Amino acid sequence: MDELLLREDDGAITTLTMNAPARLNPLSDAMIAALSDAFDTLSDTPSQRVIVLKGAGKAFCAGHDLKEMQARRQSPDGGAAAWRDLFDRCSAMMQRIPRLPQPVIAEVHGIATAAGCQLVASCDLAVAAEDTRFGVNGVNIGLFCSTPMVALSRNIARKQAFEMLTTGEFLTAERARDLGLVNRVVPGAALADTTRDLAETIAAKLGRAVRIGKRAFYEQLEMPLDRAYEFTGAVMVDNMLDGETNEGITAFLEKRPPEWDQNR
Repeated sequence: MDELLLREDDGAITTLTMNAPARLNPLSDAMIAALSDAFDTLSDTPSQRVIVLKGAGKAFCAGHDLKEMQARRQSPDGGAAAWRDLFDRCSAMMQRIPRLPQPVIAEVHGIATAAGCQLVASCDLAVAAEDTRFGVNGVNIGLFCSTPMVALSRNIARKQAFEMLTTGEFLTAERARDLGLVNRVVPGAALADTTRDLAETIAAKLGRAVRIGKRAFYEQLEMPLDRAYEFTGAVMVDNMLDGETNEGITAFLEKRPPEWDQNR
């Protein structure tokens, strides 16, 4: 349990656990590096079809390691270069998540604050315990959560995101669900099972189809409407040409379960 990031593979589902519970799993230099390395490895591991990301202890993630950040003030430039490097590396790690071929589900409990809230927003799906609180609270200490704002404002309505950023107030899990930051809210005792059920549902689908669809989902979001339809039409043609898709459609028409080769 001394590892900073734990990985457990159970069938086609991989669980990554941020394992610095005494400090509420901060996104320290080491944690960012560990997550980046794990995502890079999983990107090339097609046997794993879903990733669950969670935190050990009493919280999901409390954001950046402020003590580590403050220590950078001792550098000759007052910390500017080191802080820019930190935020660039963290942003690159966050951007790996939508680029992964596997759907990533955040399993959230306790708190998800600042960059921790950004991490939830960067995941493809999120399940939260009902007592979880979400916030981008940097403004309370004079540090506006500008990088967390990027993912947050792409998940929830503009005015709601700006209110969170400027007031530093927390959202309840139910409010986070209503605004679109999380998919499901459940009692804490049901969190792991609910997340697992969702992961198993996705993992049972044709892995290649989900990989194709996830990539297309994020790419089309950045396109004008006509270009998005042109692009996704071509994606569907490629999907239809896949032999496993042929098996899936044939099985549906014959009223039987598909016999997919999930190793492709």
